[in-house]
Amino acid sequence: MIVTDAMRRRMYRGGRPNRLARSLNRLSAFQFGRALFVPPAWVTLEVTGRRSGNTVAFPLVVTSHRGERYLVSMLGNGANWVANVRAANGEAVLRHGRRQPVRLVEVDPDLRAPILQRYLAVAPGARAHVPVDRHAPLSEFERIAAGYPVFRVVPRD
Repeated sequence: MIVTDAMRRRMYRGGRPNRLARSLNRLSAFQFGRALFVPPAWVTLEVTGRRSGNTVAFPLVVTSHRGERYLVSMLGNGANWVANVRAANGEAVLRHGRRQPVRLVEVDPDLRAPILQRYLAVAPGARAHVPVDRHAPLSEFERIAAGYPVFRVVPRD
């Protein structure tokens, strides 16, 4: 089945996943975390839920920029995983075949634009949710940067 941009937007109407999106996210989190037929940049983020205290898993795409790795919220500041990471002070685990404890450090909005641009180049599923074309000049990404959290991935001992 071909999933169009309009279908992707409908699955996340209001910035929240609908029932279909939640089901697909669970399946993707399982697949990405076990590295089953997916590229190395596709990972599962595990973080403690701010309300439940249980581990919650989210499928994400790691973006590389200038030798660093980053996670970007395609849904902006309202994404559940962003709130959980902030509540957990950045303590999380990335899974892609193996578990890697990490610390996620939020990037200042003034530094996000080139990372957002790179993110849209490597995460085609996110393009429907970000109001800038992936080929747009950097100035367009600077305009929206404050609304799309970016976290630098730092390994934890």
